[in-house]
This record gives sequence, C-alpha cells and structure tokens, in this order.
Amino acid sequence: MSKSTRSKVYGLLAEYDSARGIYKACEKVRDAGYTCWDAHTPFPVHGLDGAMGLKNSPLPWIVFGMGMTGALFGITLQYWTSAVDYPLIIASKPLFSYQAFVPVTFELGILFSAFGAVFGMLGLNKLPTLYHALFKVPKFARATDDRFFISIEARDPNYDPGRTRKLLEGTGAVSVEEVED
Repeated sequence: MSKSTRSKVYGLLAEYDSARGIYKACEKVRDAGYTCWDAHTPFPVHGLDGAMGLKNSPLPWIVFGMGMTGALFGITLQYWTSAVDYPLIIASKPLFSYQAFVPVTFELGILFSAFGAVFGMLGLNKLPTLYHALFKVPKFARATDDRFFISIEARDPNYDPGRTRKLLEGTGAVSVEEVED
C-alpha cells in the first residue's frame, strides 16, 4: 500500500496591492457569507474590522475584570495584614484606615490589568502560533512589508474552490492561489 502524497488544502489566498482594494474586497467577502477567513495587512487599516463584520473584542472586559480583581486583592491583603493577622494601633488610627491603602490597591489594580491585557491578547489571538499554512506561501512574506492578503479557509461552510476563486478574482485581486496545509 502506498501513502498518498496529496496535501490537504488549507484554502485560497488573494493578494491586493492597496488598502482601498482590500477594504472593498473584505466587504464583498463578508457579504458573500464567509465566516472562516481573515485579512492580513502590513499596517492597521482604519475601519477594516467593520468591513470584515467582526464583533467587538472581549479584551476590554478582561482588562477591567483583572483590574478589579487586582484592586480587590490589594485591599483584602492590606486589610488582612493590618487589621486581622497583625493588628497594631498606630497614632490612634483605626485598624482599617483605607486612605493609607489607596496606593497599593491602585498599583495592584494596574499590575493585574496589564497582565490581563497581555495574556488576554495572547489568548484571543491564539499566540504564539509557531506554524501556519500561509507561512509556506513565498508571496505571503510581503504581508509585513507592502502587500495585502485575504485568506479564506477550506473549512468554511460556503467554501467551494471554483466559486470562491471567482469571488476573489472579482474583487480585484492581483493574484489568487490555493494554499496547501
């Protein structure tokens, strides 16, 4: 029995030469109903997330939640150490003097927010990605320099090789090629 040498198809990759071109192409791909696709640009393109039909990111809520967790941790830690575990009355002040707790509470809130932002971003972006099928396409290296790309995955329910290629060519793509995994 011989093994098959055929590779699994990842999808199609379309190349564009301008931000305006990829913006209009993203609107057309979105309107065609594709859900498993992405746009790759060398710099942020204002409004591209709207043209792609992306929902708002949950990252602000993650950062807010982590900030509140850090602040709560800070105030609880200080309360426990100064009022419960080792109570000392200093200068006739109450054991729980919240005014003195503000700097540490604020700093721990900021620290936890920063950790939430970094690790939340990494998790939501599925990073680090050590391998991706698009890395094998020589042209895709220009995505970090001066070219714009749209990739549509073969696992998309609307994906049909011929129809999807025709759609991408109709959006003004410079080139469209099949990507193997």
